[in-house]
Amino acid sequence: MSAILIAEDEPAIRRLLATILTRGGHEPAFAENGREALAIVERGGIAAVLLDLGLPDRDGLEILSAIRSRHDLPIIVVTARNDTAEKIAALDLGADDYVTKPFDGDELLARLRSALRRAGHAQQADMPMRFGPIVLDGARHEVTCRDAPVTLTPREFAVLQALVEAGGRVLTHAALLERVWGKAHVADVDYLRVVMRALRLKLERDPAQPALIRNEPGIGYRLAD
Repeated sequence: MSAILIAEDEPAIRRLLATILTRGGHEPAFAENGREALAIVERGGIAAVLLDLGLPDRDGLEILSAIRSRHDLPIIVVTARNDTAEKIAALDLGADDYVTKPFDGDELLARLRSALRRAGHAQQADMPMRFGPIVLDGARHEVTCRDAPVTLTPREFAVLQALVEAGGRVLTHAALLERVWGKAHVADVDYLRVVMRALRLKLERDPAQPALIRNEPGIGYRLAD
């Protein structure tokens, strides 16, 4: 369960946001002003912040800037201010999203899930990932297999990264194609076959009898340890 900080001075809005977050499987935390919000974030354990810009002690944009200068956690502005210049300012200061009141609870949860996913991928990209003999460093764009460096094209790297992140789960042809080539190419399975042949040549002990990159006929691919 993720702890989400609600920085909001209006009790009715705090209660509404808390209900929405609880329904979405999150644990709400509360701050009624900017000072409390900064103190709670500094204590740690917060996965994301829902930030009102109209806090009583400090302007929300100032709070946003202060949090972003020290932390990478997702910040979604939830405010009655709908001026375009204000929205641009918030995004330029590092807000991940901007939601105006009144808002739809399900849409807010979807935006929060998206922000949390992006944050998770960013953290993973900074740390090398391992699956069996493969070590993939997303930050440096480097791969080793059985402790030997492997040179991959950008597409080969992207496909392998998706498979490593899946941790042995099957990824369908369509899922891999959409992630690496885009939605317009979800039916172009031949693109994927070409990359898989190249990856097997570079990673398998015997490319003719692949043991690492396994094909699930008619479904997709997975890594096997």
